[in-house]
Amino acid sequence: MSRLFGTDGVRGLANGLLTAELALSLAQAAAVVLGHDQLTEGKRPRAVIARDPRASGEFIGAAVEAGLASAGVDVYDAGVLPTPAAAYLIASLDADFGVMISASHNPAADNGIKFFARGGKKLADDVEDAIEAQLKLEPHRPTGVGVGRIQRFADAEDRYILHLLTTLPHRLDGLTVVLDCAHGAASGCSPQVFKDAGAKVIVIGAEPDGLNINDGVGSTHLGPLQEAVVAHGADLGIAHDGDADRCLAVDHEGKVIDGDQIMAILALALKADGKLKDNVLVATVMSNLGLKLALREAGISIRETAVGDRYVLEAMREGGFSLGGEQSGHVIFSDYATTGDGVLTGLQLAAQVARTGRTLQQLATAMTKLPQLMINVKDVDKYRAQTDDGVRAAVARAEQELGETGRVLLRPSGTEALVRVMVEAADMETATRICEDLAAVVKKRLALAV
Repeated sequence: MSRLFGTDGVRGLANGLLTAELALSLAQAAAVVLGHDQLTEGKRPRAVIARDPRASGEFIGAAVEAGLASAGVDVYDAGVLPTPAAAYLIASLDADFGVMISASHNPAADNGIKFFARGGKKLADDVEDAIEAQLKLEPHRPTGVGVGRIQRFADAEDRYILHLLTTLPHRLDGLTVVLDCAHGAASGCSPQVFKDAGAKVIVIGAEPDGLNINDGVGSTHLGPLQEAVVAHGADLGIAHDGDADRCLAVDHEGKVIDGDQIMAILALALKADGKLKDNVLVATVMSNLGLKLALREAGISIRETAVGDRYVLEAMREGGFSLGGEQSGHVIFSDYATTGDGVLTGLQLAAQVARTGRTLQQLATAMTKLPQLMINVKDVDKYRAQTDDGVRAAVARAEQELGETGRVLLRPSGTEALVRVMVEAADMETATRICEDLAAVVKKRLALAV
């Protein structure tokens, strides 16, 4: 059987791959692995559970709660809240572990189950493997006083909002902010915390009905936010995804500010405040070269990781770094969170606009995005992308031509027989020419036999 856990928990079509039976069994297995220390002492572990507003989250959440309680875990149901809120609440309550029911930016038909360890930290691969192994064994089924209890975590949202407000370096009084909550998990708490921080708030995409999450709104569909910011003459706009673990922004003219630009603004602000550990930003290999060049000039270095926020988190933990993230808008402040937090990121970004008196557009000029083109080359032997002599020679020629004004990245897909060829250059004409030439070499050299 293939590995059940993917890059971000167990995710799939609700009632297809992700059934109530699987959810219950996963919860029972996780209870044994993550609650092991308490169970072996005859105590009941404690777990926090939250979900986004997908309709399927109701039955999946009920199955997870039933599985946990039947395995002897006391469950604190936080209701509909963002993924980073669940992670924070696990630490705040000093719970043994926690569960988030969400499929993030996926359509409403999908759902997922993500587990967090004590302190709200993501699970290591070996812990996920242990949960999968436990699935094949008899579940732990205590009786009598050993069964777990399920209760509402009544002040969960208030705790999270108060936590976010304590992180602010400057209030947002005088700012008009448009929030797009993707009809998702932040629909309640994000508008509230921005209002509490002093902003005038205009809200779109905050009427979840269980079926409209991410549907034409949110960080993957920025058009409505761009239109709303311009129409209302707002200072900026913030877009979340379905579980609000990431954020993208829009300036007062409706221009998109991506994760790289957000990280540039925040890294410079933290450095100025003496809060950027070792003057290092952690980012993935997909971040624009313009970010690295701009930060290098400011005395900030970038620690590069593979694509995925879990790899960013690993590097941050290993080095004790304070800021990291992805171009997609996953931004992690290790002083305040254990995972990407779109509401926190949006607040910090807006606070810099309020504190400096500069527009978001002006702040974003901290970096110049280099033209970037990516071509997916299909039906090739992706495993030879890094070893084929002809491909390596073509990459070397391209890198020599680009020098420090650009870069080349060949990245095999994790799920398909394709190689992603990405080229950055000082101008789009050069990027296009080199990227197309490299893609042709990859196609010729690595083509799969018919």
